[in-house]
Amino acid sequence: MYLVPIAWLYVALMMALAEATNSNGTVLGAVITFVFYGLLPVGLVLYLMGTPGRKRAIKAREQAERAAAGAAAQAQASGVAPDADRQPTADPVAPVRKEP
Repeated sequence: MYLVPIAWLYVALMMALAEATNSNGTVLGAVITFVFYGLLPVGLVLYLMGTPGRKRAIKAREQAERAAAGAAAQAQASGVAPDADRQPTADPVAPVRKEP
């Protein structure tokens, strides 16, 4: 997937090098050539290619949040804390009472 952007950056770097070493060229022209022919187009293409992955990550995060909220609501509706082992909450030893 990254082979084409790397190759394009190599071509843009060679164009910038040719611009810098040319008798009529300048280093500023080489930098501008590399930025406008190399970095900006490759950055834009990689950003656009990453859009489906970002959308999938957002949907997965929202689904996980919905599942966690649903589990919390279900545990709250059943009256049992999520970490309880369904053991009785009363003291196992009965309190001592006076005989009537």
